[in-house]
Amino acid sequence: MSNEAVEWRYGELPDYSHTNAFLEKERQYHHAEGSLNAIAENLVKTFEMEATFKSNPKQWISVVTDKFRMSSNGGKEYTAEDVAEEGTYNLFLEESEHYRPSEETFESSYQIFHNAFPDGFLWELIEVFSGPPKVIFKWRHWGTFNGDYKEHQPTGKTIEVVGISVATVTEDLKIESLEHFFDTGKFLGTLTSGRCPFNG
Repeated sequence: MSNEAVEWRYGELPDYSHTNAFLEKERQYHHAEGSLNAIAENLVKTFEMEATFKSNPKQWISVVTDKFRMSSNGGKEYTAEDVAEEGTYNLFLEESEHYRPSEETFESSYQIFHNAFPDGFLWELIEVFSGPPKVIFKWRHWGTFNGDYKEHQPTGKTIEVVGISVATVTEDLKIESLEHFFDTGKFLGTLTSGRCPFNG
């Protein structure tokens, strides 16, 4: 599919050069090209890029669009259309005092976390435990809390989330389902540990 035909959410192909520079500097795992680890990592990164920047899920090449389902911590399953409409943050995170997905849009949720992590909320695969068709892998998500998170001021600390995911894929490595397991409460609790100027 040509770049001109893609329905980019913000009107153009995303530029990852800034984020990739930080990723290469801070990543802990380097997988051999062509290895199962590298293939799985690239597939998940492609999905994340498409979910964030391609507004039409029928144009996503990383998933089987009509079959795709995604869930977190054994919760509700969401379709590709749900992901495109709501955004991954709103579907990953549960309602809490620190974040209310029901009150956020795709754009507002993206901006909230982009503000908190101006150098990117980076992701890398740690290890694959089983190969296709059910790919089970461990990953880490991290970023430096250098921007405000809502009313909470930045701490300058690295915030890291480690989780496990299970991806069911086809023979040509398109994702049919994706299950994530990670501690959402710890992530949000760390983000809200910064001083809130409105509370003194």
